[in-house]
Amino acid sequence: MTVGEGRLQRLHALDNLRAAMMWLGIVLHVAVIHMAGAQLLPWRDNQTTPVADLLVAFIHAFRMPVFFILAGFFVAMLMAQRGLAATVRHRLRRLALPFAVFWPPLFALCSVLTLLFIHRMARGTWGLDLSLAPVADETIAHGKLNTLHLWFLWLLLWLSLFTPLVQAVLQRLAPAVAPAAGRCLALLGRTPWGIAVLTMALACVGVQYGAGLVRPGNAFLPPWMEWVHNGLFYVFGLAMYAHKQVLLAHYVRRWPWYAVAGLLCFLASGMVLEPIPAASRDALPMGVRWMFSFAYNAAAWCWSFALIGVFSAYLGRPSAFMAYLADSSYWVYLVHLPMTIGFGALLFGLPWPAGMKMLLNISATTALSLASYHWLVRSTAVGVLLNGKRHTHSQGQTGARPVS
Repeated sequence: MTVGEGRLQRLHALDNLRAAMMWLGIVLHVAVIHMAGAQLLPWRDNQTTPVADLLVAFIHAFRMPVFFILAGFFVAMLMAQRGLAATVRHRLRRLALPFAVFWPPLFALCSVLTLLFIHRMARGTWGLDLSLAPVADETIAHGKLNTLHLWFLWLLLWLSLFTPLVQAVLQRLAPAVAPAAGRCLALLGRTPWGIAVLTMALACVGVQYGAGLVRPGNAFLPPWMEWVHNGLFYVFGLAMYAHKQVLLAHYVRRWPWYAVAGLLCFLASGMVLEPIPAASRDALPMGVRWMFSFAYNAAAWCWSFALIGVFSAYLGRPSAFMAYLADSSYWVYLVHLPMTIGFGALLFGLPWPAGMKMLLNISATTALSLASYHWLVRSTAVGVLLNGKRHTHSQGQTGARPVS
């Protein structure tokens, strides 16, 4: 395998990993509807299960960290291959324009579907009643204009635009700073003590929240905690690109170790919470908050590195099936939330087990997302907007990178 071939395979691997994390959004937003513990969203089914709580905690531990690491990686790749100005134009086309086009109809649709779901919860019938609208709180911006699940797109847009600006300033005033910082992060990302340092940085931010974790507020002006928490993963992704040969090879060799370490940290975080009543977990004692935040964020780093290693080792070769899923993943990410709400409302009140309802909702949302992508997006101008190129319905493997 030549160096060029290896580089191509690793890009396919990371592209496939990003697509898989996008698809887990469907599972996450369906599971939230059936959580038995704290209600994270205004809508909830009458059938709940602790399995849903565990599933949400598990996916949440690594999904967004992996997203931001890969986002930083691909922004660094864009800057290296196209230059700073071209990177800014690319980010505006792929992030700002889709957000401007899709956020208004998605916000309106999610608002209506939420009211329908809540009406079913409150009165057992279909209807729209603004008096039932959820009241906004300091944590989740329901009931007012917010970025919905597109908060990731919104935050990534600004991080992507700031990066070339900071890079240009550093190149002019302190050209040695960025390479030195990259070498430091690369070292931290492949040693146990380094991961402890990275984890402590996240824990210092997480303990600012009563539950010990940064919780997305979906605000157009996110608090500094969200910038720092997600920004650290993003900046690590920038460093990972500069040191990709060393880091990717390390994660390929050591992914089993990282997987086991992440599992142990995840179990430790659960053990810390176990004695705390569910109703009190949004206001943990400070000592418990520190222990939980450290263990959970350690799992986030370890599982992120494990997933990067697994996909680099086993899912790096071109595949028509994986390429199709990667091409569709941006569209799925945009439209899946209203589908999970709508199907959840349809299933509400049925005396079926929570697991069955979750499976039906995930399957229906997946099928509708794929069908709408295939017939309404893939070979249309919308596909060009999201993926940068137009495909035919029969076209197979591609190199498109939807949300890099």
